[in-house]
Amino acid sequence: MGVIVEDMDSVEALNGLLHECGRFIIGRMGLPYRERGVSVISVVLDAPQDTISALAGKVGALPGVSVKTLYSNVSGGE
Repeated sequence: MGVIVEDMDSVEALNGLLHECGRFIIGRMGLPYRERGVSVISVVLDAPQDTISALAGKVGALPGVSVKTLYSNVSGGE
């Protein structure tokens, strides 16, 4: 999941949403792009597609926040 935050007032709510799905998050990297006044966040999840879609919908509904998702065809379990 790629997230761009243009409204820093939404950061607390964004962190809350990510915390709620913390058990699914494999890793997270945030890069502040100070010259443009935005933050770029990459979130890698191992979760059912509906869980990822629901999270993306909630994140994308935050003011000044854009989100895109990319799914792998790798299935879990062995």
